[in-house]
Amino acid sequence: MRQQRADYTLADLLALPDDAPRVELVDGVIQVTPSPTLDHQSISFLLCRWLADHAPEHLRATLAVGVALNANTSRQPDVLLHRAGIAADQSLLRPEDVVLAVEVVSPGTRRVDRFAKPGEYAAAGIPYYWRIEQDPVHLYAYRIGDRIGPGGERQYELVAESADLVELAEPFDIKLPVAEITR
Repeated sequence: MRQQRADYTLADLLALPDDAPRVELVDGVIQVTPSPTLDHQSISFLLCRWLADHAPEHLRATLAVGVALNANTSRQPDVLLHRAGIAADQSLLRPEDVVLAVEVVSPGTRRVDRFAKPGEYAAAGIPYYWRIEQDPVHLYAYRIGDRIGPGGERQYELVAESADLVELAEPFDIKLPVAEITR
């Protein structure tokens, strides 16, 4: 089935019924996202729980909430860290509310999670992006840098990567044993 239109907006996305499948809006096109695997969901849940347990009071961790990147693009990071104080009934966050977007790479999302989403998150100004590869589990941590991409937007730079222990000073003091998100 092919979509006939490519001019959908965030308003159209928000008007979808509650029982609609999980979708993302990309350049005006509504895309149904594939169902995640059990391993994918386990990593996402364990990371969200770890971030919730370790993040400072002004940050909150959550799973798969939409982020309005621009008027016709919305993505749902697998895990995200956002500023505290956002109304609990929100289903679509602003990029300035998001501190960290995390994608757990699955076979069906490799290209999007490795290339498209980091570019979109950086262009929207989300300061940190993590990519977690599954086989074997390996975490790559990025922060927005000063390097300018071909479209004039800032790009992410790799700041840490490990299959064992990820240590970062930003967005808060982090010492994450990768084994804690892979049980």
